[in-house]
Amino acid sequence: MFQTVIDYFESIDPVLAALYATLFTWFLTALGASFVFFFKTMNRVVLDGMLGFTGGVMVAASFWSLLAPAIEMTAGEGFIKVIPASVGFFLGALFIFGLDKVLPHLHINFQESEGVKSPWQRTTLLVLAITLHNIPEGLAVGVLFGGVAAGIPEASIAGALTLAIGIGIQNFPEGIAVSMPLRRMGMSRRKSFMYGQASALVEPVAGVLGAVAVTFFTPLLPYALAFAAGAMIFVVVEEVIPETQQDNNTDIATLGFIGGFIVMMMLDVALG
Repeated sequence: MFQTVIDYFESIDPVLAALYATLFTWFLTALGASFVFFFKTMNRVVLDGMLGFTGGVMVAASFWSLLAPAIEMTAGEGFIKVIPASVGFFLGALFIFGLDKVLPHLHINFQESEGVKSPWQRTTLLVLAITLHNIPEGLAVGVLFGGVAAGIPEASIAGALTLAIGIGIQNFPEGIAVSMPLRRMGMSRRKSFMYGQASALVEPVAGVLGAVAVTFFTPLLPYALAFAAGAMIFVVVEEVIPETQQDNNTDIATLGFIGGFIVMMMLDVALG
């Protein structure tokens, strides 16, 4: 079945393929957010375990799907070969660091806020926080499809689809992590769902932009792959992992992280 999907995506324009793939990642976010129609609250142990899983998938994807191909496609030996990946990785982390300091947003625990002071409601700030997470994820998928369009041998439809599947899987708990707290605050189920799914709408936008950018500027590909990896790692270390340490569920969160890493590694090696 996976081969059939690959054949279809190979038959269409890579930029359109990036759009479809990131719409899939958005859909799984919406699917997670839809849990608000069936439950009002979620056990914190389960939520921390799922957030740990999310972090593991993002770290594994950053290496197996982004950094390793970026290094492999760079010519040269020794330090020369790793310079584009190093520069891109640093710039990606710096980009999210800058957004983190400027864009007002609220952590999932509703206690820590960052960015410039804003009169916006807490619901808006929470959605912005998850939206911030989703920018590098959509960009990562789009950049890989852009590499396919540019004819880079190290970029493949199978690899791009595998990354989209992995990111989609970890988007599922993110949808829950947005909609459930909003419902617990007293917001209606419908509004909680709408806010939850809206947090991932940035992914198709970032995916298409990433694909188009690499298509027109092929030499940027190793930098762009590493850029997405740096942005994802920054999000994991600065936001996702600390969030799982707020309660006494550190072991569950850690096991979730390990599980997420293994799942993404297996997907990338077996399918990518």
